[in-house]
Amino acid sequence: MKTRLLGCAVALSLVAGGAFAGGMAEPMMEEDPVVEAASSSSAGIVVPLLLLLLIAAAASSSSGGTID
Repeated sequence: MKTRLLGCAVALSLVAGGAFAGGMAEPMMEEDPVVEAASSSSAGIVVPLLLLLLIAAAASSSSGGTID
């Protein structure tokens, strides 16, 4: 009788321990990596070319200060 009671106590302690443990944790989902499309290589050259064009236009339109 004592061994049967001890067996029931062990079984109940195993079952009750899982009930108070908080259960299974929610699975953590990993986010998919975001892949951005590559931009064209000409985008980085437009601004310096426009700057050079403006400098060249300013240099050619300046008068040299003529003497009368």
